[in-house]
Amino acid sequence: MYVFDAPEQASLAVQGSTDRFPIRRIFCVGRNYEAHAREMGKDPTREAPFFFTKPADAALDTPCTIPYPKLTEDLHHEIELVIAIQKGGSNIAESDVMDHVWGAAVGLDMTRRDLQGEAKKMGRPWDWGKAFDHSAPIGAIKPIAEVPSVENGRIWLAVNGVTRQDADIADLIWSVREHISILSHSMELAPGDIVMTGTPAGVGAVGTGDVITGGVDGVGTLEVTIGPRL
Repeated sequence: MYVFDAPEQASLAVQGSTDRFPIRRIFCVGRNYEAHAREMGKDPTREAPFFFTKPADAALDTPCTIPYPKLTEDLHHEIELVIAIQKGGSNIAESDVMDHVWGAAVGLDMTRRDLQGEAKKMGRPWDWGKAFDHSAPIGAIKPIAEVPSVENGRIWLAVNGVTRQDADIADLIWSVREHISILSHSMELAPGDIVMTGTPAGVGAVGTGDVITGGVDGVGTLEVTIGPRL
């Protein structure tokens, strides 16, 4: 018994099925493309990957409309390959990572860039810039057996039909196998965990009425409209 009704389980759609993928946690890899690291003013050397998180209920199915969030004047898009974990484990070897993967999708790490920038300057956590409501729109998850590759394939994003981000997931500084293995050496992964693998260069601001489209070849596409301010 709970003292009030428990919240609904956060979940995502599955391609070609009415079943849904239950979400436990959302992990995000920071600065995992060289060109994006440069546009953020950072050295793109192969330093150890770092992670931040979003709440499970920040995720929502696409296509969707999300409100322009509170407290920001600089809402940015970041297109990402998303990996869905089906089997938990600690200290997972790179060679075994794909045995733990249920599927892949394409998602957006929406970012209140002004709040993130303030946090960086003050040495504070990024939560207020990254982990807000509706900050992780994600397309339907494709079972991994149907995904041609998580090592190469075009990743792209357009705003109102104009391309802004256009790269290849082969450009990841730390590959899917590498950074999921490293993550599992920090904490035990569990079924339902989601890993957002980083964004390429070309991030930028969006406003009310803008329509974001994007995708990863062989994985899926998404469409997100920015609605009125909350």
